[in-house]
Amino acid sequence: MNSILIVDDERGIRETLRGVLEDEGFEVETVVSGEDCLKAVERAHFGCILLDIWLGDGIDGLETLKKLRENGNDSAVVMISGHGNIETAVNATKLGAFDFIEKPLSLEKTVLTVRNAIKQRDLERVNAQLTEQLSHEYEMVGASVAMRALRKQISIVAPTDGRVLISGESGTGKELVARAIHAQSRRKNAPFVEINSAAIPEDLVESELFGHTKGAFSGATSAKKGKFEIADGATLFLDEIGDMSPRVQAKMLRVLEEQRFEPIGSNTPLKVDVRVISATNKPLSGLIENGDFRADLFYRLNVIPFQIPPLRERLEDVPALVEHFNRKFSLSYGKKLKEFSPESIEALQNYAWLGNVRELKNTIERVVIMVEKQKIEADDLPKFNIIAESPASSFRFPSFKDATDAYQREFILYKLAEFDGNVSKAADSMGVDRSHLYRRMKNLGINAEKGKSDG
Repeated sequence: MNSILIVDDERGIRETLRGVLEDEGFEVETVVSGEDCLKAVERAHFGCILLDIWLGDGIDGLETLKKLRENGNDSAVVMISGHGNIETAVNATKLGAFDFIEKPLSLEKTVLTVRNAIKQRDLERVNAQLTEQLSHEYEMVGASVAMRALRKQISIVAPTDGRVLISGESGTGKELVARAIHAQSRRKNAPFVEINSAAIPEDLVESELFGHTKGAFSGATSAKKGKFEIADGATLFLDEIGDMSPRVQAKMLRVLEEQRFEPIGSNTPLKVDVRVISATNKPLSGLIENGDFRADLFYRLNVIPFQIPPLRERLEDVPALVEHFNRKFSLSYGKKLKEFSPESIEALQNYAWLGNVRELKNTIERVVIMVEKQKIEADDLPKFNIIAESPASSFRFPSFKDATDAYQREFILYKLAEFDGNVSKAADSMGVDRSHLYRRMKNLGINAEKGKSDG
């Protein structure tokens, strides 16, 4: 925005600044008092306001600046004074002034300051828009009792630096919770750094976490910062912590105890201040019993436990989630907003959602892209093979685990058949990692090559 407002009670300064700034391509308006300034910003928005400290009768420049900010005006403000001192400059900066220049004015410096002020304000606006978009991207949707309790727990925990362990099935939104904790923490203006232990080859995880020096191992052609160093003063999200190797677990334990570590190939320790939030879709207690996960590491990570409920336990949130994803993907793909009939919503609420919110998200995205009709009926939805028509249908199983295994086996076989046995495509469709799907198939006795159950 190239419009400038000059606020000064000296006519000569107003006219001189107007001429110079108009020659530089700016649109310029001038007023003589703080009161006139406040009226001017009500009818027009200015990229920058040049505001004199001393304005004769009426409110002075500092009071005017204070009222501008109280009224929500975000124009870049450059203060001008013929009697400047350090205290005045500090007060102006605290009130939100971009810069402080003294009379007699250097016209060249004034033009440069104005350009920098406008550029800085534009960057701040863009950052604010991106932050708002990001907050919508990671918005927690749902008004169920479980979701209300989760939001309350986040609001209590977020302002602290306590370590958090988030447990829940794949697709329930563990990363979403981690980001919400970060966004409400004292570290919210620092980066949210993440690493997925399951997605990185075991021999590279240590390097990704702690970094390495040049020549530390074969292929280390240059030094690399690890996630812990990058997250200094910020939040580090360790996803799928249950897949971490014993060697890395041991080093992780030391880092959490001492807040210091040595990159691979270095003998010089680095001290860091990192808040660790971890997540797992595996029951760590079982891994500990089997000797696959260190109990002492678990206790250090599990200072504040979070348990994310699966979507099937909060089906009342499905309508809100459908509307959220409908708007998101309609906007992303330039489509007209779909209208989901009551029957289609009921069908979606009757589905087991073994892939949880991620599976629902993928389903709505598919509908938005593939279904040309504006009004979505139940018949327009993907042909689900696992419909929870009656809770009694699962009572024939001796335990919840047996029922869940049966549902998952049927669901995976259906997806493999849908994609002609292609595990990668089936995993993408289900919203899970391919490695996780392979492991689950093995546990359920499903032949990966044929896509058939061996049992």
